[in-house]
Amino acid sequence: MKQHFAASLFLFSWALIQCLGQDLPIKAVNLGGWLVIEGWMTPSLFDAIPNKDLLDGTQVHLKSVRLNKYLCAENGGGSALVANRAVPRSWETFRLWRINETTFNFRVLNKDFIGLSTQGLGNKVSANAAESGTAESFRIVRNGDNPLRVRIQASNDLYLQNGLNAVRIPVGWWIIYDPVPPKPFVGVLSLDNAFEWAFNYNMKVILDLHAVPGSQNGNHHSGTRDGFLEWGDSRIPETVSVIDFLAARYADHPSLIAIELMNEPLAPGVTLDSLRKYYKAGYDAVRVYTSTAYVILSNRLGEANHTELLPFATGLNYSVIDVHYYNRYSDYFRTLNGEWTADLYINSASMQDYQRFAKAQLDVYGKATFGWAYWSYKCEQKHWSFRWMIENGYMKL
Repeated sequence: MKQHFAASLFLFSWALIQCLGQDLPIKAVNLGGWLVIEGWMTPSLFDAIPNKDLLDGTQVHLKSVRLNKYLCAENGGGSALVANRAVPRSWETFRLWRINETTFNFRVLNKDFIGLSTQGLGNKVSANAAESGTAESFRIVRNGDNPLRVRIQASNDLYLQNGLNAVRIPVGWWIIYDPVPPKPFVGVLSLDNAFEWAFNYNMKVILDLHAVPGSQNGNHHSGTRDGFLEWGDSRIPETVSVIDFLAARYADHPSLIAIELMNEPLAPGVTLDSLRKYYKAGYDAVRVYTSTAYVILSNRLGEANHTELLPFATGLNYSVIDVHYYNRYSDYFRTLNGEWTADLYINSASMQDYQRFAKAQLDVYGKATFGWAYWSYKCEQKHWSFRWMIENGYMKL
């Protein structure tokens, strides 16, 4: 019975009735709220239950604290969730189905439920489940100091947050000699920890051999002491031994998704012939330990054809070509994949310019069959810092 009828009497329609007894006219009262609860009548019944403001049918809007945008089921459902709306309307409204005091289903406008992809085994959230189950169940974890601030925890124990699912970890060739280089030049134990952290948060790891013996490009991040590029055929066996070490150590770890054999070899110092020899030997070394981990082959920078590895890679199962195109250091724009950043290097660029540039790159790199990796998570040059760009609203995933 709706509230505005609460004080009304039932007025039975006039009809021709054959009276069989002396019980008419009826004079009755409703026992409302007894066997069918109507919360507005006796709200005190709910005073003692946790999250009494989150009952079945409660409509909520979820706003990202960092992005300052509302979570949206685009088109009212049937696709992924995004956090990109300034004003909440019907697509940004979620209806609760209460499972227990902290666990809920979220239903969207088209009556679908939001849930984890891959039947609960994935870490993407979409709104396309016709029925609710474990993958569609989420915990609402409230902030003790501010109950209007919540975190949403999925059935795989992960929290809804910016959509990263992997980390690319650069390592140097010297990592295989730990702990011979004394502290702080150690790496294997830290890398072991990184794999465990990735596993705990359901993330994948790309191992990237960033610095090879002799240096593959002469840049400081390749491990050179003086800027000379001295990697070549004579260094291939030593470099393959590093790959062998990494593959043997991590091939069986569930978080390993790929091993990158070399980062940014530079042409013409690194010849295509030498690179192919090494890539074949490195690929074979990985395959000794795993048949399913991807093997990533970095394109040459400098004076090289960006498609030169395609014929070679075609014969290698589970192989990926990594392409790094740098717009900051060129007069023309190129594409970018394995490492990219949203730094325009234009002094007069506004926040909106950076936002448009980042969005354009995400739109393009999102079409890459294997994916992309932003350089880097943290950097003092703020537009190279993924964390800063996200926290300050310059970029949205």
